[in-house]
Amino acid sequence: MINTVHSERQRKIDLPQLVAVLCLMLLSIAFVYSATMRNETGIAAFYRQTYFRQFVWFGLGLGAAAAVCAVDYHTICRWSFVAYSLSILVLIAVLIPKIGTTHEGARRWIDLGAFQFQPSEFAKLAFILAQANYLSRPVDELRQPGIFWRAIGLMALPFPLIMKEPDLGSALVLVPTGLIMIAVAGTPTRYLVQLVGIGAILGGLFVADLMYAPPRFRIKMKEYQVKRLLVFFGRDYVNYSATEGNATERRRLKEEQSKDGYNVEQAIIAVGSGGMWGQGWRQGQQNALGYVPKKGKHNDFIFCVIAEELGFCGSLIVLVLYSVILFTGIRIAGQARDRLGKLLAVGVVTLLFSHIFINIGMNIRIMPVTGIPLPLLSYGGSSVLGSLIAIGLLQNIYMYRKAY
Repeated sequence: MINTVHSERQRKIDLPQLVAVLCLMLLSIAFVYSATMRNETGIAAFYRQTYFRQFVWFGLGLGAAAAVCAVDYHTICRWSFVAYSLSILVLIAVLIPKIGTTHEGARRWIDLGAFQFQPSEFAKLAFILAQANYLSRPVDELRQPGIFWRAIGLMALPFPLIMKEPDLGSALVLVPTGLIMIAVAGTPTRYLVQLVGIGAILGGLFVADLMYAPPRFRIKMKEYQVKRLLVFFGRDYVNYSATEGNATERRRLKEEQSKDGYNVEQAIIAVGSGGMWGQGWRQGQQNALGYVPKKGKHNDFIFCVIAEELGFCGSLIVLVLYSVILFTGIRIAGQARDRLGKLLAVGVVTLLFSHIFINIGMNIRIMPVTGIPLPLLSYGGSSVLGSLIAIGLLQNIYMYRKAY
């Protein structure tokens, strides 16, 4: 018994979680290479190729995670509202034309020369830190309506700024993250039930408005966002546009609908063509022949590349690795020394789960395409750094679980 306790105290890191993270990183480098090698191999030097840049980002991310682990999470959270305020300022700055960089109609990045920085990825972490710090107060105080609505305000403030970029996926993941943290903190259930009920009604009205309302009464959205939702819900472009009699226009709309749904259809074909064991690394036909979208197959659609080349078994391995990270995160929350650590861990786990569910869901068409990266697998510097810093926070909470 004494030896068991002593061994538990000597374990400085959660080893199963760390092993799962490293395995996902190796898979990422292998399949980012597979997804991009036909476009880049023989053209650019190895240090300019996407898979090598991903390797560099992983190195920087591990360094950032180690730095996070070096400081007690209580000390980090003392600066949470400073980090939150700075994240809001940067989210505002990215919307300014001469500061923010636009790609394909979205202004989500700040160009720093050597790389492009995506503020929304770090705003999510700043929000979790601020929300956990704010909610780690006596439970009696959480029964006050004012405390509840201020916690909702912390979640609501970055939401419209991220939506304005626009980045619907990153904005939406704030909602389950914030609400679950509020619920775990001990806020009265009736507040959450009322809020979720109102949200469900508004969400239903929004979908009804988008699908069936006459054009002049529809909520204004970016055209590509409307198209993604129409494709997901299977709404016919011709009926949606109420086009009558003009055969040329009807034909154009049908062609446009086929084009807009192409990426998701090809992703589903890639997932299905993998079968049980897959077609082999770098042997996937959907990937090799360019049917899976070139611009998205190494980030948003990386899962369908893995599913095609490793099959059902490989996809299952990916899900098992994510399950290890999520369940060890839940265990870390349960072992946390105080409510602050518990709320931080719950926030990080919910954020990671939301990303995983939405990204894999859009690859198999149970979720609309939103541009959410798959943590530790999708290519992207900001995403990689954000994910590894989040893992660093979980490890930090685990390391200081016995520090009474």
